[in-house]
Amino acid sequence: MMCAIRKWQLSDAGDLAAALSNKNIQDNLRDGLPYPYTVQDGVDFITAMISADETETFAFAVTADDKVIGSIGVFRQGNIHRQTAEMGYYIAEAYWGRGIMTEAVRQTCEYVFAQSDIIRIYAEPFADNAASCRVLEKAGFQYEGTLRSNAVKNGKVTDMKMYALLKTEG
Repeated sequence: MMCAIRKWQLSDAGDLAAALSNKNIQDNLRDGLPYPYTVQDGVDFITAMISADETETFAFAVTADDKVIGSIGVFRQGNIHRQTAEMGYYIAEAYWGRGIMTEAVRQTCEYVFAQSDIIRIYAEPFADNAASCRVLEKAGFQYEGTLRSNAVKNGKVTDMKMYALLKTEG
């Protein structure tokens, strides 16, 4: 299945809300997202992404079947890490296991490396999220280590894995 990344549009809020109102997805994301996720929550997020500094925030809708099925973003870090960026992403559960997210990660990294001075993109999936780790590996990211007891999610202390892709590798 083909996918594409594109800039967010306010009309994407309904598709975004449908994807994020899923506990299986939210269990693999950082805290702070409302549940259930409403269309207004989507409008608020999209508005923030549209107005964000495009040299600091690279935020895209992931599309397939002529609709938004997920989100991917790369966020520049600060200070001595100013040429490093963190990546986060998710995809609607109905599209899991089809290689779509791997392709979206590849497209996003190509864009960020071509359009900015970012030299390193990293991601920190929960260690037990084998599917997300596999997405990163298939997209060319290198496993750099396990961050032990690095997060508390749903009341449980959990490890995270560190993956990174360098501009020279992408």
